Amino acid sequence: MEFLFAAPALPLDEAGKYVAGAYVVFVVLLVVYVAIMAAKLQRIERDLREVAAIAEERKDDQVAPGRGSETPMASHGSRGGDTGV
Repeated sequence: MEFLFAAPALPLDEAGKYVAGAYVVFVVLLVVYVAIMAAKLQRIERDLREVAAIAEERKDDQVAPGRGSETPMASHGSRGGDTGV
C-alpha cells in the first residue's frame, strides 16, 4: 500500500517535458486570445468613432431651435384629401 503513494504517476524525467509543453501551449493560446481581443477592440473603437462623427454631423445639420422649419407643415405627413375637419 505504501508503494502506491510513494510512486509518482509518471517518472519525473518524462513528466517534466509534458508539463513544460502544456505550459507553452497554454501561454501561446493565451497570447493568441489577447491578440484577437485587442484587434476586436480596435475595430469596435474605430466603428464607435465613425458613429460619433455621424451623430455630430446630424446634430450640426438640424435646424437651430426657434427658427422653425423651412418647409410648410402640410408637406410633412399630409394624406391627400384629409382637411383635418
